Amino acid sequence: MTRNGILLIAIASLLAIAPAVATAQTSQVSGMAAMSPEAQEAAKAVEAFHAALAGGDGAAATALLAADALIFESGHAERSRAEYASHHAGADAAYAAAVPSRLTHRSGFVEAGTAWIVSESSATGKYKDKPVDRVTTETMILRKTAEGWRIVHIHWSSRAAT
Repeated sequence: MTRNGILLIAIASLLAIAPAVATAQTSQVSGMAAMSPEAQEAAKAVEAFHAALAGGDGAAATALLAADALIFESGHAERSRAEYASHHAGADAAYAAAVPSRLTHRSGFVEAGTAWIVSESSATGKYKDKPVDRVTTETMILRKTAEGWRIVHIHWSSRAAT
């Protein structure tokens, strides 16, 4: 079976059990106390990824991705850390540095060295002289490695705020 086939099976398995686990471990942003310590540790990698982007450092954000990361954004797919680094990392960093984002909700769980962290946020500001007022949902799947948690999948979706 190919790496992408295994990843898709893992994602489907996690999504099948996610509602029950996420309900049990839902965390408000004020503190991730409702998440297990291991899920909180994985969430710190997600936070570091976003902090690097907000600091305009696409390379630091990219370093938190697994080599075989799969990123879905706006109907597009990037199928590796290298592909993301060469295509959207710089633009994502420029956007995140220009438009402040506020995390509104985060939950997650860990099972057998794989973490599932979901977040909701809002972003308001200006980017390239255009007003921005967006609500974003994000799913990140991470794998525990000898170097720490690495992001193996990101799925971003956003809409205009209502």
